[in-house]
Amino acid sequence: MRLGCAGAVCGLVLFGCTSGGGEPSASTPARKAGGTTVAGPSPTEVVDIDPARLPGTKARAAALIREVIADPSAFGPGTVRRVPYESDPRRRPVLGDDCVWHQQALPKDVLATLTRSYEIPASGTKGPLRLSAVVTVHRTPEQADWENAEVLEEMMRCPTQRLRSDEVVTSLNDVPNSFGDSGNEYADDALNELGSYTSAEVGGPHPYLWEQTRIGQFTLAVSAKGAKGWSRADLFDRLRDPHVGMRARLRAEIERNTPEPSGSTQGDGR
Repeated sequence: MRLGCAGAVCGLVLFGCTSGGGEPSASTPARKAGGTTVAGPSPTEVVDIDPARLPGTKARAAALIREVIADPSAFGPGTVRRVPYESDPRRRPVLGDDCVWHQQALPKDVLATLTRSYEIPASGTKGPLRLSAVVTVHRTPEQADWENAEVLEEMMRCPTQRLRSDEVVTSLNDVPNSFGDSGNEYADDALNELGSYTSAEVGGPHPYLWEQTRIGQFTLAVSAKGAKGWSRADLFDRLRDPHVGMRARLRAEIERNTPEPSGSTQGDGR
């Protein structure tokens, strides 16, 4: 079974979308209505999950996130922590009816979430590059799947979105891929959101990029808000390693430990 970006919801959104965007939030009442009750996590084609290693409590989920989420060094030389470095773990961003992002208490379907913020300071001909990483643990794979689907719904609902009072993203396009599509051999679902970013500090428009993947009940995301001197290719380069690293660490935390065959001298290649 493969969930595939909330199934029919994803298909309906893709049929009508051309532009829009924003930063994904963790949950909505609509997502709860779309989920189903299951005895255990739905199978994933990406990782041989050991159910005993999955976090069943908020505390375990929060601890796992800290093992998985990227440090500044993952984004390359010169990357430093922004202030505040970490989000309030009791809250998460939600896109309002007015297409403005704001903070809300975590819903029941989210065990834990954390956002870290980084920056490559301005240097020479380049302005400051703002970066982020987000890890969210849902209670079920279905709920995590609806998080990805919501990104697409938000793109249609709000073609222009205000991140903060002095930050706006526009002209966004979402490109989703299920496992096995367009080279996606690493996640149940992958989503790239590209667009333009403008702020009072760096002007604009500059390139904007949000990358998000889902593995089972987990979503992992990284983002970059461009500035003078940074190309879209630069943003992809800066996000590649931290995103790959987070997926690898998540896999190490939840994968079934399979004993090597007797007499084997080779590892499993993972």
